[in-house]
Amino acid sequence: MKYYLIAGEASGDLHGSLLMKELENADADAQFRFWGGDLMQQEGGTLVKHYRDLAFMGFVEVLGNLRTIFKNITDCKKDIEQFAPDVIIYIDYPGFNFRIMKWARTHGYRNHYYISPQIWAWKENRIKAIKRDVDEMYVILPFEKEFYEQKHQFPVHFVGHPLIDAISQREQVDHEKFLKKYQLDDRPLIALLPGSRKQEIRSMLGIMLQVIQSYPGYQFVIAGAPGQEKEFYNTFLEKYDVHLIMNRTYDLLSLSHAALVTSGTATLETALFKVPQVVCYKGSKISYHIAKRIIKLDYISLVNLIMDRPVVTELIQNEFKTQNVKKELQHILDPSHRNKIFADYYSLEKKLGGVGASEKTAQLIYKSIESKHDEL
Repeated sequence: MKYYLIAGEASGDLHGSLLMKELENADADAQFRFWGGDLMQQEGGTLVKHYRDLAFMGFVEVLGNLRTIFKNITDCKKDIEQFAPDVIIYIDYPGFNFRIMKWARTHGYRNHYYISPQIWAWKENRIKAIKRDVDEMYVILPFEKEFYEQKHQFPVHFVGHPLIDAISQREQVDHEKFLKKYQLDDRPLIALLPGSRKQEIRSMLGIMLQVIQSYPGYQFVIAGAPGQEKEFYNTFLEKYDVHLIMNRTYDLLSLSHAALVTSGTATLETALFKVPQVVCYKGSKISYHIAKRIIKLDYISLVNLIMDRPVVTELIQNEFKTQNVKKELQHILDPSHRNKIFADYYSLEKKLGGVGASEKTAQLIYKSIESKHDEL
């Protein structure tokens, strides 16, 4: 069968690649065409457009790139028509995907949504479009099933979280070889995960790096985003005593003692690697104030949202400044506090349902489409 996947971010590329691998196991004749990134491309098929060319963050930034966004939507519709897939699989990225999804419904395509858009955080009225246009929804957070089924009477599949699959399938890193390869010494590592988009990285990394001189007993390492070029980070490397490691975030986290992490999927990844962290976020003033009025959540990190309590500290907007980062970093380096964090992280992983999310989703998609073919 022919599968058309649309992912618009680094996390979507990861989840999409794991799903494609399992779809190939379920369907020997699987053909893929997709919007995504390097990881999905490694699984085969045809990459139509890379997510680094789609990433516009915040209300102001989106407004400034409307012409490009609308052209991408038009191009995507044409490409779908030419490929004529058996199913379109949308991976999060709702601003773009909802437009394609509405069009696809009117043109008779099957719409399957993997990784629910966070309508429980904002734009809850999108449930109307989901009910109208989505054939099957696969959710990865435990509270989402209750949200959809009890609050909105829309049946969904809770499949568990694919990050557990990604982490369990990775090869173990040799500590000594890793340190030698990247010219690191024996001091404990503190990982800096400043995000994946250029504007996000610029905003976050400058403040994160200002704490380095206060911690001479540790070495700081920037996790280079897969969608960025190494040269982009040169400005930061020239000013601070910091290392950069590209495209090895999981290996870095597996060896890290602590981390400063920009809010997003990386907060959950860091927790699953059992690394104490401080969650950071700062956007443009206009985007932040708009979001503050629209988004009604007690927390911004996935860790705290899933646990429904403050497991990790969140430094948001004006609270994200050097003195606060120093204070909270010192806190998570304290051995007496770290044991509580580790216990909370194990509880978090248990809530997420264990391994097998990608396989479960692939089997459900394949069986659903196969049954539709049998009806014809």
